[in-house]
Amino acid sequence: MPHQELVEQATASVLEENKRQAAGEWRLDYHITAPAFWINDPNGFCYYNGEYHLFYQHHPYSVKWDNMHWGHIKSRDLTHWEDLPVALAPSEPYDKDGCFSGSAIEKDGRLYLFYTGNIWTGPDPDTDLKQSQCLAISDDGITFTKYEHNPVISEAPEGNIDPAHFRDPKVWEEDGMYYCILGSKSRENTGQALLYKSSDLLNWEYISIVAKGTGNMGYMWECPDLITVNGQDMIVMSPQGVRPEGDLYHNLHQAVYLPGKLEADKENFQFEQFKLLDYGFDYYAPQTTLDAEGRRLMVGWMAMWESPMPEEKEQWTGAMTLPRELWMEKGRLYSFPVQELEALRQKQVSYNNVHIHNALQLDGINGKTLELRLTIDAKRAGHFGLSFRGDDDGTEKTTWSYDVGQQKAVLDRSSAGEGPGGVRKAEVPLQDGLMDICLYIDNSSVEIFMQHGAASMTARIYPKFTSTAIMFFSDEPAELVKVEKWELKPSITTRL
Repeated sequence: MPHQELVEQATASVLEENKRQAAGEWRLDYHITAPAFWINDPNGFCYYNGEYHLFYQHHPYSVKWDNMHWGHIKSRDLTHWEDLPVALAPSEPYDKDGCFSGSAIEKDGRLYLFYTGNIWTGPDPDTDLKQSQCLAISDDGITFTKYEHNPVISEAPEGNIDPAHFRDPKVWEEDGMYYCILGSKSRENTGQALLYKSSDLLNWEYISIVAKGTGNMGYMWECPDLITVNGQDMIVMSPQGVRPEGDLYHNLHQAVYLPGKLEADKENFQFEQFKLLDYGFDYYAPQTTLDAEGRRLMVGWMAMWESPMPEEKEQWTGAMTLPRELWMEKGRLYSFPVQELEALRQKQVSYNNVHIHNALQLDGINGKTLELRLTIDAKRAGHFGLSFRGDDDGTEKTTWSYDVGQQKAVLDRSSAGEGPGGVRKAEVPLQDGLMDICLYIDNSSVEIFMQHGAASMTARIYPKFTSTAIMFFSDEPAELVKVEKWELKPSITTRL
């Protein structure tokens, strides 16, 4: 079947299921989801013709990962999003088993999508596959035509490179030349990234294995993104197979940044050790873009491979994080939701200089779709925090707490409702005895930002619809210097 017919068929499937769906208690109000069925990695995040476009890995026929398409959504302000028709469908011999992850770039007013075409060559998905890099082009940013001479990179280069695992092209332009970084692994199962260059986006020349892991850096580097933030070169990526170390790397797979320096000849990226981008449970495959103002923006998949996803019963699965702005400060990468989200605020409630000892609830500080900002003075406390999405008897709740002695934040979703439980920790020092916290709570998620973006913790949670209580606590006297809470309006429009 021709590509456009397959795209229309996939779009119709999603729209039909969306119209059948009843209002679910876990459907997110202001985070991106597909209108129906499965999504994972963000793809093709870009600013094109005055709008932000975000594509995503999508199965438009079920709530499970399967034959990958590209879903599509756009926004003028990174806050209010409009669903668009499915952009890519597997239709050709080189991508018949999936249009895997990739990126987007504008050239001469046209939007180019780069993606990995996947073919299963046998029953083992870890070894029996052939991957190539492909291109689709659009004049309007909505309807895409696959390049007639695909694939533009037909196979992995020679050398110590696993020929089967060769995917996730991220393309950018620099000084009149185009570059593409690709996820890869060695034949000995060590994660690495490959770099290519092109003068026209059509003909590509292999440069080198630009970076390769050592020690506990994983067996496969997925979704690499080579960027510069405030003069600091780094590779944002998602290594698979990193073993836990202390409080770190306890998710099945990780999302990290690798600070370093790309040499002038582009053949080598010098680096030391990677660092986590998010210390929570559900953050993977982030992708960045530059906007018209020069901001470096990042979106991630707000889920994790192999985790139970209770929203399946509502006939949708997976979500995107809020767009985050990145910047460097004193050698540390900061990330924080974009300021445009303030447009969703309504019904503000605020308090100043509230003393807490043991447990405390504040009138009007509750809810299930809200933004909550706190500044806490630890004073004599050794342990303080808050619980949210709690029920009346306190048996269902998600808890964020802080251990002053260890300088660690702890996110505990062991009693959060349905879905997986667990605990995650992040080392975040107090600043002059103060902790600044911002929580974005949606119907089945929370994104927590500490010390103005020095660290974040993201989690999917599945409490009852009626669990809306927020409780503050401290083992010794402490002070809520400032509390601000806003309800947040829905911001996703389904118009395929």
